[in-house]
Amino acid sequence: MSPLTTAAASALDTGDTAWLLAASALVLLMAPGLALFYGGMVRSKSVLNMIMMSFGTLAAVTILWAVVGYSLAFGDDLGYGLLGDPTQYFGLDQLMGEGSNGDSTVPVILFAMFQGLFCVITGALVSGAIADRARFGAWIVFVSVWTLVVYAPVAHWIFDFSSGDHVGGWMANSLGVIDFAGGTAVEICSGASGLALALVLGRRIGFGKDPMRPHNLTLVMLGAGLLWFGWFGFNAGSALGANQTAAVVFTTTLLAGAAGSVGWLLVERLRDGHATSLGAASGMVSGLVAITPSCGSLSPIGSIGMGVSAGIICALAVGLKYRWGYDDSLDVVGVHLVGGLVGTLGIGLIATAAAPTDVDGLFYGGGLDQLGRQSLGAAAVLLYAFVVSGIIGLVVDRLMGFRIDEEHEINGIDLVVHAETAYDLHATAGSRSGGASVLHTITREEADR
Repeated sequence: MSPLTTAAASALDTGDTAWLLAASALVLLMAPGLALFYGGMVRSKSVLNMIMMSFGTLAAVTILWAVVGYSLAFGDDLGYGLLGDPTQYFGLDQLMGEGSNGDSTVPVILFAMFQGLFCVITGALVSGAIADRARFGAWIVFVSVWTLVVYAPVAHWIFDFSSGDHVGGWMANSLGVIDFAGGTAVEICSGASGLALALVLGRRIGFGKDPMRPHNLTLVMLGAGLLWFGWFGFNAGSALGANQTAAVVFTTTLLAGAAGSVGWLLVERLRDGHATSLGAASGMVSGLVAITPSCGSLSPIGSIGMGVSAGIICALAVGLKYRWGYDDSLDVVGVHLVGGLVGTLGIGLIATAAAPTDVDGLFYGGGLDQLGRQSLGAAAVLLYAFVVSGIIGLVVDRLMGFRIDEEHEINGIDLVVHAETAYDLHATAGSRSGGASVLHTITREEADR
């Protein structure tokens, strides 16, 4: 029997349920937070398109997850720990009665929605790698297929634990990979998928030659703050209860985010002579990325070291796209793939058995065993997400065209694709003549093309 099968109502705990409800709402807030974060980082002519990619992902993925995604990820295993039964929880109708999630004390249907929001934010992260040049419709098709073919299987591998007669994923149960809140399924998966998609679409016009600076750093900082706030739901919510584990994870998450900013700003100060607001925000995200898999495995001092290390390494890694020639628009590879690897592998080095996951890493006398498990899990997710995402991207490109026309890319996606602009700075004639605004006239003409 699956550990997610409905259990007696008496197993539910109102405090734990209330915390997971709040944590789920915090994870939901990460989607608009990411939209603002990414939106501020692109040029003004494509900010709405960037924001729409996050909101479009939120809409499409939430529906798909409820229909079949959750069942693929957490249904009874179909064999070898690779995929759950897609029919077991189809439409979530079976989860409407009161019941707990296995040995935990929260309703199964709430757990399902909590996990679905993880999928939402992971898909939205991928969009940053192809900013400024992707068709909105093609993106929605891609992320919908990607949810079922890439994310759901990986979530089954790492998040679905065996219990009773229920058999879960191979990484969590057979390999013994530790990933408290998504270093593999979220961070490495999104980074590898973003890299594959960036290669499929090719480089932006003017990449490496024209300035492509963030158009609104205020939006970037606001979005980063919302992400940090939401991350407490992401990590501490994964404890599935208002308990000591959640408190420890909250602490390590806070410390790693702060330390990540310090690490990134230190690199900027030594390398460039100044510390930037974009660096502060990016470093914070890097620290949070690295602590996501390791938040239940480190001491407070260990989490500071993890955050600083991630900030430094990711600050150096974002420059690789210019050296190697791939156009990862908003540094999904440099921050999420690299940061996810730092956090996942770091468990094998500095994990302590005093933390909730009860495992010692190499530096705490645990030997190389856990580091080997973490390395194999990280490599498997990276390769699977990269290859399959690339195939999906190529198929979508072949069937409907993934990249916008060159003229539209130069002029800006917002006006052409969405018939809107983020900032209405044009003079209008309507105040004197009663006619439509100049902007609306241009919008209709462009939309008709």
